[in-house]
Amino acid sequence: MNTLEQFSSTQKSLIEEELISAIKSLETPAKLKESMLYSVKAGGKRIRPLLLLAVIKTFGQDTKKGLKTAAALEMIHTYSLIHDDLPSMDDDDLRRGLPTNHKVFGEAVAILSGDALLTKSFELVVDSPIADQSKVKIIAMLANAAGAEGMVGGQMADIEGENASLSLEQLESVHRRKTGRLLEFAAAAGGVISGLNEDELKKLRMYAEHIGLAFQIRDDILDVEGNEEEIGKPVGSDESRQKSTYPSILGMEKAKEKLAFHLTQARKILRDLHQEPALLVDLADLIAKRKN
Repeated sequence: MNTLEQFSSTQKSLIEEELISAIKSLETPAKLKESMLYSVKAGGKRIRPLLLLAVIKTFGQDTKKGLKTAAALEMIHTYSLIHDDLPSMDDDDLRRGLPTNHKVFGEAVAILSGDALLTKSFELVVDSPIADQSKVKIIAMLANAAGAEGMVGGQMADIEGENASLSLEQLESVHRRKTGRLLEFAAAAGGVISGLNEDELKKLRMYAEHIGLAFQIRDDILDVEGNEEEIGKPVGSDESRQKSTYPSILGMEKAKEKLAFHLTQARKILRDLHQEPALLVDLADLIAKRKN
């Protein structure tokens, strides 16, 4: 069992407990709560919250300080998936091998479930055991990363890119926002909780930016070479929506070379940032090997 597997075996269960407890404690209609829990319990590797906690662990701090912020981040990621799957967006029937939220609960409940997860996330940050100054900074960072200048803006650009031939630079711009910004937040928030300086936070963001691009390239490759059982959704969905992808622009061989490049750059930044970054290196390697 490598460093990341050991870390994940303990931290993932704590993240799950925090997520489920926060939702179950809500005084809200039963169907809304059931819908929220359905998507939260659907699984996933929890890469974003694990990255946040891995940064805290790497810099010698207690990961409990970041647990609520990690759960908040996973709530925002889950909300984005619920909305992404809607008929008006990607119109997907499967997510992680299960029927998508709107297929089970209907579109209206799915939309409200996503809204509820988004807003609850900020409450979790407020309740976290860190200094008020750090809370304010993290809330501002999270709102920016998730909103119009970050993930939502990337989703909009992704929609506009359908049925269009994007350049590599345009495609990277989409994914720096749609996928990368929440990963950058995860790394930087872990740094803020750990008391790092601005130069160190900048390096963490650069590391996460490379991971984010690698994550999307791997996702595009899996959409061609994976299978539905492995990735939990139909393969070829990007091609069917005529979306520009790294394989479609670069070809499969060059796309894999690009993936390797970003992982190499991420590792270089880590070596410059910390003498023993094994946990964060393992996390970068997980991106390259993941099947879903």
